[in-house]
Amino acid sequence: MVKHYRPPGKKKEGNAAKFVIRSQALKQLQISLPLFRKLCILKGVTPREPKKKFKGTHQTYYHVKDVSFLHHEPLVEIHRAIRVHERKIKKAEAKKNLERANRLREKTPKPKIARIIRQRYPRFVDALGELDDCLTVVHLFAALPASESKKIDVECVHKCRRLAHEWQAFVSRTHKLRKTFVSVKGIYYQAEVEGQTITWLTPHSLQQVVSDDVDITTMLNFLQLYEPLLSFVNFRLYHSINLKYPPILDPQLEALAADLYALSRYASANTRPSVLISEASQAESEQVETKQKEAETGDKTSELRLAQLQHQLPSNEAGALMHLVEEVTGEDEEDQDTKECKKLFKNMKFFVSREVPRESMFFVIPAFGGIVSWEGEGAPFGESDQSISHQIVDREAQGHRFLSREYVQPQWVYDCVNARIILPTENYLVGRTPPPHLSPFINYDEEGAYIPDYAKTIKHLQAAARKEILPLPGVGKEDLEDPQNLLVEGIIDRAEANDAAQRKQKMMILEQQYRDDLKKELQGVTYTSAGSKETSTGVVQTGESTASVQENVDDDMSKVMMSRKKRKLAEAMKISKKLKEAQTDRIKQRKKKIDEAQRQRS
Repeated sequence: MVKHYRPPGKKKEGNAAKFVIRSQALKQLQISLPLFRKLCILKGVTPREPKKKFKGTHQTYYHVKDVSFLHHEPLVEIHRAIRVHERKIKKAEAKKNLERANRLREKTPKPKIARIIRQRYPRFVDALGELDDCLTVVHLFAALPASESKKIDVECVHKCRRLAHEWQAFVSRTHKLRKTFVSVKGIYYQAEVEGQTITWLTPHSLQQVVSDDVDITTMLNFLQLYEPLLSFVNFRLYHSINLKYPPILDPQLEALAADLYALSRYASANTRPSVLISEASQAESEQVETKQKEAETGDKTSELRLAQLQHQLPSNEAGALMHLVEEVTGEDEEDQDTKECKKLFKNMKFFVSREVPRESMFFVIPAFGGIVSWEGEGAPFGESDQSISHQIVDREAQGHRFLSREYVQPQWVYDCVNARIILPTENYLVGRTPPPHLSPFINYDEEGAYIPDYAKTIKHLQAAARKEILPLPGVGKEDLEDPQNLLVEGIIDRAEANDAAQRKQKMMILEQQYRDDLKKELQGVTYTSAGSKETSTGVVQTGESTASVQENVDDDMSKVMMSRKKRKLAEAMKISKKLKEAQTDRIKQRKKKIDEAQRQRS
């Protein structure tokens, strides 16, 4: 059979057929570079790293299927229509036809992101799993100032603030917050929602400045996707606990608290917790009558954020948060972590001084069962309330102090949250240097990890809170009150443990001696009794070295039975373990030098 002639270079094979560079993708799609970047962000298309970069290492490569995926995207046609519409607006403005220009500006086509969200996140769990960056970006724009030069609108900032507050309100109401850590970058939070661990970063309550080296256009493209995504997630979460969405905010309290959570007012400090604010089974006529009565009294029906509720609002309060969509017949079963978090600050009332950043406190304290107030108009209770248990301050000079409460620094709240216990307040009093703020995202239980002194102290306090302090093994809880039994049984247990260790060491010595004798017999070496005595005495003197030799022999035997892949993995694990131990030793040496320097100064 005659083969047809094919000119060389016409058919692409290998990586050249699977990948294209960015300039080729722009040529195929017939779009500009900013629009291509925006489409990649919205559709989740990322650059690839082929094994062989046929166009050079300085090029950006994309998969051919990803480019064809963007080629059939309706957003391309929508952006082309937007570009044509902008030309019409410019033409109308050039002809001084302002009415037509305004009419065209109102009818500008807008891209629909809901379809993209359904494509990228077919399940609700998928959306929750991708919520880390979403929350970080939304909280960042909520703290940025509006700027025309940076194309940051006021509406965009307000919407981000509303979405961030709604998310924090849900987490605080359902007690889903697990960890928090204050760093130089901001405050890290970690929550567990629907079985998904979500970690996000919020900036500090300071004036934020947008630097020129930040590509704000790319961040706005991400925000265009994250805003409807977070709104969709909040909608599902609110309806999962039978609450209306979006919540109607109280304009009076929102204006008083500015960018902070506004707490609603309630009649007294001992108001009963409200489980249901309104029932959906009420007739429509009753709802109309209630609205008319509220209008007559001049109190506008408002629905504050869930975090503002504090679980203390009566059903007829003017600043009530949200009305339930339908009657709740039974609550979902709470896991053990939620129960612990719910009871951490139970029956505690906190008062936040004016120098303390209030927004973080209004989020963290209610999430763990506490009640919080601030200094100013609209606060649920004032500073003179005698039922306040803790006052959070961040300055040494205090004009008037109440003896019925404790004055602590803000770090005490975060450390209590991470430790899940109420820590002693002696180290956190006003004017004292607080202990180091440990990160809850580091696992100190790993082998070879460095454990700070304060982490050991917290472990002892946690064990004491769980009543798990056992000075010696084998002692029951009923024996803790009898020191004589405690001492005797402890001595007996230690003696038994020492005997067992000695027996094990003797067995290892005899086994090593037997192996040496067998090896000499196979080699044909004459074996004398004197030599055996010398060998036995040498083995007895070096019992620890024999044990190490035995461990090395066992390791060698286990490596022989391993495959090559597992053997390499085991070697890598050993190397990482040695690196951790070396790092731990360096930290200990550094700490030792610091302690010595402090002693010399004192």
